[in-house]
This record gives sequence, structure tokens and C-alpha cells, in this order.
Amino acid sequence: MDVSQALPLLGGISPQVFMKRYWQKKPLLVRQAVPDFKPLLNRAELFELAANEDAQTRMVIQEPGKTPGWRFKQGPFQRKALPALKTPGWTILVQGVDLHVESVHQLMNQFRFVPDARLDDLMISFATDGGGVGPHFDSYDVFLLQAHGRRRWRIGRQKDLSLQPDVPLKILSHFVPEQEFVLEPGDLLYLPPGYAHDGIAEGDCMTYSIGFRIPNKAELARELLQRLAEDAEDDVGVALYRDPNQVAVDQPAGIPAQMLEFAQKAVQEALKDPQALARGLGEYMTEPKPHVWFDPGQAVDFKRLTGGLRLDRRSKMMFDDQHIFINGESFNASGRDGMLMRSLANLRLLSAKDAQKISDQAAELVQSWMQAGWLHGF
Repeated sequence: MDVSQALPLLGGISPQVFMKRYWQKKPLLVRQAVPDFKPLLNRAELFELAANEDAQTRMVIQEPGKTPGWRFKQGPFQRKALPALKTPGWTILVQGVDLHVESVHQLMNQFRFVPDARLDDLMISFATDGGGVGPHFDSYDVFLLQAHGRRRWRIGRQKDLSLQPDVPLKILSHFVPEQEFVLEPGDLLYLPPGYAHDGIAEGDCMTYSIGFRIPNKAELARELLQRLAEDAEDDVGVALYRDPNQVAVDQPAGIPAQMLEFAQKAVQEALKDPQALARGLGEYMTEPKPHVWFDPGQAVDFKRLTGGLRLDRRSKMMFDDQHIFINGESFNASGRDGMLMRSLANLRLLSAKDAQKISDQAAELVQSWMQAGWLHGF
């Protein structure tokens, strides 16, 4: 992608300009970001996906006049479990639709001017008239693309983040909107983290939400330290603490100084590899979500394919200066093979001509990826 090229998707500005002026700074409304946009799934297909156990589905039902006024349910949902279409005020949200539908995956790829390490998934919400999930704020960036019908959005920089008590959703108690827009099919609204918003369907409507992953320090520290500990155990085995010179003590609750020293050395040993943190980060960022499964593929001579190689839409592949990462695994990458693998990660495909350049050693690795269903020939 040429990040300096103006895009209709971003209202005629380039990804470069968008990231500088708007990303994590302020909202952007783009009318007809995708001109003449038609839903990539019709209502029946979305409901069918909502019944799939591999899909993450939620339902929100408004109950005016009742306390707390909202009901929340986790899916999957068979069609007969959904309220009638003529019933107002209910919403169904299907997460990770990009993992199940190729056209949705391709739509999400249009937002890859943001690093893949941040791009999370595409959620589709269907709502009947008046439906929504209440005024709230997200901790992540989101693009809201209207796919069908109309939705009225009210947004604002919210200072009071107190939530309504005893409600199964995180709904703001005192939402103060600053702007209001009605989005029609093809319109796009970008909101940075923490920007409060409330979307209300005007008639039946479908909205696509392209969301972004935003790990926090504690989460990263926990994951990376766990991986470092596992690597250290593999490298040096289980080294037991020994204290043959321990003297008798009259204060048994005190932690021995030599035990602290032993712990410090254990951490230092885990960090002695300068690439350990980078490797752990790449493995963590490409780890498939727990509900993601791959269909095993077949071993084929990919160098004889007339098309080339294409990543499965469920595969996560990234890289740094030293490694290639795919679906939670890491590999050293250098030379021509490293260049080819980085191209595969960036483009999510490799031409037949480039596939023929892969070395015999790397070819064995690619074959294993194909057998695992991570990569396909075409």
C-alpha cells in the first residue's frame, strides 16, 4: 500500500496524513467512504453465522420501563432464539466475521495502513429500530462503517466516566454528546480511544466495526515474562535452589538474602538472550485467538503451482529485523528467504515466480505451514 496516496476511504486524504492528524487524536467522518456499499452478508447469512459455535456472538435487548432496562446474552443463537424482526430495540453483535467470510476479510485489509499488530477484527452488528448498546466508550480505536439502513451516532469527549449501576453493560450514567451524525450505507466514522458514543438504529440497520487491539503494560509484561520463563526452563532445565551453608535462624519469617540473589540470577538468565523479548512479543502478537481453528491442508509441491501461495485468512504473520512470526511461532529469517517471507507477510500472498525462489530448507517449513492449514496454494 502506498501510504502517501489519497484514499476515498479516508475522505480524500492519505493514510500518512490520517495517522498524523486523526489517529488517536480526534474523530473523522467520511461520507461515502465506500461508494454504493452493499452488505457483504445479508441478514439471513449473518443470523446463520450467529448460530455457529465458532463465532463469538452477543445480544443486547432494551427493556424500557423495566429495571435495569437492558438484557445481555451470550451466543451462539439459533434463529428461533432471536426476537421477532418487528420487535424494536434489540441488537445482535457477531465478532470476528473476517475469520469466517473472505469478502469481509478483504474489506478489513483496506485498513492495513495501521500495523497488523494493532488490527484486531471486524464485528457486524444488526439492530432493529431503536436498537443500540447504549452510550459507552471503548479503550481502542474503531472505524464504524454503515452497511445497511441508517444509524444515528452521538459522540463526545466524555469527562464523567461513571457507569450506570446494576446494568449488565458498561453504559455511561451521564452521557453528554457534542456532535450528532446520521450514517447511511458507505459512510464511515473513525473514533479514537475513550471517545464516548451512542449509536441508535433508525429502522433495521447493519454496522461494521473495524476494531484495533490495544494491549496494556501489565498484559504484555505477564505474557512476555511467562514466555521468557518457559524459554529459560527449556535452555537450562529446572535449576533448584541450594543452601548448604544456611545457618540456623532465630527469625524464621525472614527471606534469606541468598534466595533473593538466586531469584535475581534466574531473571537475568531469562533475559540474557538479547532477542528474547522481541521473539516473545512477536509470538504473542501472532497467537491465534482461543476459538480459532485451522483445517488441515495437504502436502503439495508448491513450487509447481501456477498461482502461488496465499495466507489463510485466519493466519497472523508478522516480522521484525531478525524473525518471522506466524500463528504464535517464531523463526530466524535472513537473506533471500527472509525477504520472501516478509513479502508474504506484507502482501499475504507470494507469486508462483517468487515461491520458486524459496530455498529447500525453507521449503520444508512452508510445506509444514500448508499441512497445518496456515497457507494455501492457488
